[in-house]
Amino acid sequence: MRSRRCSRTGCSRPAVATLTYVYDDSTAVLGPLATQAEPHCYDLCQQHAVALSAPLGWEVIRLASDPDPAPSTDDLLALADAVREVGLSYDPPVETHQDRTVQRRSGIVELGRRGHLTVLADPDA
Repeated sequence: MRSRRCSRTGCSRPAVATLTYVYDDSTAVLGPLATQAEPHCYDLCQQHAVALSAPLGWEVIRLASDPDPAPSTDDLLALADAVREVGLSYDPPVETHQDRTVQRRSGIVELGRRGHLTVLADPDA
């Protein structure tokens, strides 16, 4: 996974915070780094996040970030349940063609399996 860089021109440090603006309220919100890069947000490094100032009349809201974010037990249980549900909903192969098994589900064609790996093909490609 490639880390995101600070949005400030000429800065190559890694981003640690995300800055967003609420123009209607004249507010700048600086919070933890967003999970995905957004087109109307700015990712900032530690130095630029600390030095952030807003135009006269604007309010800056700084949301505290957890320095060591760890998934909660609820998050882990939800993930385990989702994986379990997908595993239990697997349908057995329905067609056999020569040396490969083909299964059609939701427009995806399964060409074969080896261990925990599955070879898929896009029928529209």
